[in-house]
Amino acid sequence: MLFFILEGHSLDIMAMWGRMGTPAKLVVVILFIMSMWSLGVMIDRFIAYRAARNQSKEFVGALKQMLSEGKIEESIVVAKRYPKSHLAKVVAAGLNEFLSQSSGGDISGELIESTRRALDRATAITLAELKRGTPVLATAGATAPFVGLFGTTLGIINAFAGMSKAENTGIGAVAGGISEALVTTAFGLLVAVPAVWAFNYCTGKIEAFTIEMDNSSSELVDYFIKRRALNRG
Repeated sequence: MLFFILEGHSLDIMAMWGRMGTPAKLVVVILFIMSMWSLGVMIDRFIAYRAARNQSKEFVGALKQMLSEGKIEESIVVAKRYPKSHLAKVVAAGLNEFLSQSSGGDISGELIESTRRALDRATAITLAELKRGTPVLATAGATAPFVGLFGTTLGIINAFAGMSKAENTGIGAVAGGISEALVTTAFGLLVAVPAVWAFNYCTGKIEAFTIEMDNSSSELVDYFIKRRALNRG
């Protein structure tokens, strides 16, 4: 149990909760919900990004082997084995488009351009999936301190209202109430700081994944361009 020392008296969290007014308690409940929601997003994104990284490493190694042997259909089968890989999702979309639009052994410029558009669409969809939940972290990081400050303001108003009814008008009459009110500001910061850290972490990961997807798309298009040149040669 946490204790706050004030003029020789120890006040624990439950005691402070009991002295809070209803509006301040509502603010604490809102901050608690924000913290749990943010924590859930943090855990979900960490698991998703780790899985995407690990599966993509395995997928890239298998894909290079398949494409070097010209096994496009087999490459699609391999991609399906890595459903969490962001690279597998993008590459599989491009390979599927190539197979569905190809006719015979000729690789036309229109076919390559169609494959490029499919890769771009898959990249946009996968990027949206990778960003899922991150607006929650941004919202919590930006607003939690202000929600906590709002609770503190309400608590201070409540403390001074109590002082106006009390015989003792010294600082001691409101010190306890103010200290309890400041708990909401501290709680707001406790919610906001991890949310901001997590949001920056997710942003960095998403940027890295975006670069990887763009590079993989370019390499796949280059692969088909080289195949077209070899066929015509």
